[in-house]
Amino acid sequence: MQIGNSNHNYFWHEKWVEAPGSDSVKDGWAHHGIVVSPKTGNVITFHQAEPKVLTFNEDGELVNSWEVNVENAHGMTLVQEGNDEFLWLADNLSAQVVKVSVDGEAVMSIARPDIERYNAGGKYSPTDVAINEERNGGDGTIIVADGYGSSLVHFYSKSGEYVMTIDGSYGEGGRFATPHGIWVDTRKSEPELYIADRSNGQIQVYSIRGQFLRAFGAGAGADWLHSPSGFAAWGDLLIVAELRGSRITLLDLEDEPVAYLGENTGAFKFNEGWPNVPHSTLVPGKFNSPHGIASDGEGNIFVAEWLIGGRINKLTRS
Repeated sequence: MQIGNSNHNYFWHEKWVEAPGSDSVKDGWAHHGIVVSPKTGNVITFHQAEPKVLTFNEDGELVNSWEVNVENAHGMTLVQEGNDEFLWLADNLSAQVVKVSVDGEAVMSIARPDIERYNAGGKYSPTDVAINEERNGGDGTIIVADGYGSSLVHFYSKSGEYVMTIDGSYGEGGRFATPHGIWVDTRKSEPELYIADRSNGQIQVYSIRGQFLRAFGAGAGADWLHSPSGFAAWGDLLIVAELRGSRITLLDLEDEPVAYLGENTGAFKFNEGWPNVPHSTLVPGKFNSPHGIASDGEGNIFVAEWLIGGRINKLTRS
C-alpha cells in the first residue's frame, strides 16, 4: 500500500516485525522507543511484555535480544563513539536514565537532579534523552526530558554532571507541557535542540546552551501540529510522530510541513478506548497512535505505536 504524496511516497508494511512470545505479548502495553543503527541497519526496539531489548535486521528477522534493568525503554537514543554504538534509555516507570552497549552492558546512569522542584515532591518521570554527539562536532552534552513528571528539560555534561534545567517559561513558546521527545538537530551549521512540547501542540527549539530560539506549529494562522511526540531525520527532512494526530508529519529545513503520512483524523476522539483499540480495527495505511520513530540511511521510516499488543510498521521510501 502506497501513502504520501508525489514528492514523499512510501510503501506501508503493516506490522513489519512483532515481539516474540505468546499471550504476554498480546497483553503487553507497548509504550517504547525505536532506533536504527547507522552501522548495521539493524532496528532496535523494546519488548512490550518483558524487560528486554530486541534487535531486528533489515529483513525484519530477530538477530539479538537481551535483558536490561529497566521497566520500559520509553525513550531510546542511539549514539556512536568511535567504532562503538551505545543506547541511551529513558525509563518513565522506574524513573531512571541509563546508557548501555548494544549488547546490554551497563555503562552509565544519570541521576534525577537535586533541585527544588523534586525536593518539594515534584514527580520525575523521564521520557527521552538527546546527546550533542562529539562525532558531529558536539561537546557530548546529555539532555533529559522529564515529560511525564514535572515537564522539565535537564542538561548534563558528557560525564553526567548536572548543569541546568529549563522549563520554557523564559521563552516565547511558554512553559513546557509534556516535553515528550527531544532531539539534537545537526542539519545546520549550529546544533539546535528540538523539544516536542506535546500537550501544547507545538515544537520548541532551543540552543544547546538552553537559550530559546523559536516555537512553531501552534501559533495564530499556523496551527498545524496536533501533538508532536518524537523525532527522526533523513537528509534535510525532519520526521515527527504525532500521537493524537495519528500521523507522521514531514518538515523541511525551515520547519514547514511538506507531507502527512498515514493520517487517521479523529482516531483518538472517536475510537472507544483509544489508544488501546482491538487490533482487528487497525487499518493498514493509517496510524492509530504513533509513539516511537526512527529512520535509516535510505529514508525508510519505522514507527512503534502506543497500544496494548504493540504495532511496529515500516514505511519504505519509494
